[in-house]
Amino acid sequence: MPEILIIDDDPLVAETLADLAEDMGHVPLRAASLADGLAHADAGFGDVVLLDVMMPDGNGLEALPRFVASPARPEVVIITGTDAGQSAEMAVRNGAWDYITKGAPVSAVRLAILRALEFRGEKLARTAQQGRQFNPTGLVGTSPAFTECLDLVAKAAQSDVPVLITGETGTGKELAARAIHENSDRAGHPFVVVDCAAMPENLAESVLFGHVRGAFTGADRDAEGLVRQASGGTLFLDEIGELPPVLQKTFLRVLQERRFRPVGGRQEVECDFRLLAATNRDLSVMAKRGEFREDLLYRVRAMHIPLPPLRQREDDLRPLAEHFVHQYCERNNLPSRILTPELLRALGAHHWPGNVRELRNTLETMIAFAGGVRTLYPVHLPEHIRVRHMRATAGNIRAEQAEADSPGLPLAGLSIPTWMTYRDVALERAAVDYFQNLLARARSSTGCCASCARGCF
Repeated sequence: MPEILIIDDDPLVAETLADLAEDMGHVPLRAASLADGLAHADAGFGDVVLLDVMMPDGNGLEALPRFVASPARPEVVIITGTDAGQSAEMAVRNGAWDYITKGAPVSAVRLAILRALEFRGEKLARTAQQGRQFNPTGLVGTSPAFTECLDLVAKAAQSDVPVLITGETGTGKELAARAIHENSDRAGHPFVVVDCAAMPENLAESVLFGHVRGAFTGADRDAEGLVRQASGGTLFLDEIGELPPVLQKTFLRVLQERRFRPVGGRQEVECDFRLLAATNRDLSVMAKRGEFREDLLYRVRAMHIPLPPLRQREDDLRPLAEHFVHQYCERNNLPSRILTPELLRALGAHHWPGNVRELRNTLETMIAFAGGVRTLYPVHLPEHIRVRHMRATAGNIRAEQAEADSPGLPLAGLSIPTWMTYRDVALERAAVDYFQNLLARARSSTGCCASCARGCF
């Protein structure tokens, strides 16, 4: 039977909602605080969550994303006595199924629960079907932020509409595009990549649409453009924000008509392709500044998939690292490598401005320079990542020391610590002093520790 999690500190309201759920044939569970409700949700309870906003231990709207991302992925209905206004908009934006004010008729609550369960049933059936058919083809991760993106990629593969994939450099936009193509009805047909940032503006039209012999100096033969090569398959415009303005208007017509004229040609050529595009720029801002055609933006953004940066995918760091290490070793016929917990902590301390691509390159470089070493430690990391890790370690030690040092290390009276405690704190102090001096020397010196890669520390 469906499970209904009721989170409300008003006993009368909670009891009324529980009775309603039972009358509908569902299993209710009441929680009088956000903490208790989150505990039940984290344990996997709840197909539908009825969530109050003003709770004794916090705001339900602020906790809403945690409920939406909990293991059961429940549908959340906000039921509150506060004025709707902006809170209703916030609820919808954060993933709420519905927003109902207290005092609404019972029939409204009943209908909200009924519709939420119907939607949930269809969503689970669709997800199960996609899960059996969808092959992520290199997309690795189980964090909530990345799982949402995988769901969108799977949905995009089931349709033929244009998709815009956005994200910082190195987040895996081309991998997502390839996954869409490989899981679509066009799999097995060409997947043609166009790097818009690398096309010379004076040759861009010829590169995209081809040309006929004699169209310009040096055109000694007919040439088939990349758009025609994608016929029957997928055309992927990488960094579409760099597409020259003169081509934006031309490409808009190609998308509308599915036909184009090669440079110097007289006859139009029909072409059936599916468009995927990617950018690390904000095309909406560019459109407002007149740098990107607004009508073209609407065309390419029929579906939008925003990829999160690696710093928002902490839970994915280990599986990604293990995937890249296994992939590199297999490709180069090397024995497998072991990633130590210390190394994983060091990787977690890095900001990864280059995202997944930087992580992959870092691990491959580590293996290459580690030689035949089977177990990888922080010492094998590039110097800039090691320094960041040491700073984070020293900062943690200082925080722990500040707590342990209050009011200090007594050696007299009734509060004398044990020898083990005293020794541990003393060692931590020594470690902090050592790392502070070492880092200060590395920053100020132009000698070995600041400039070479011999791994002095």
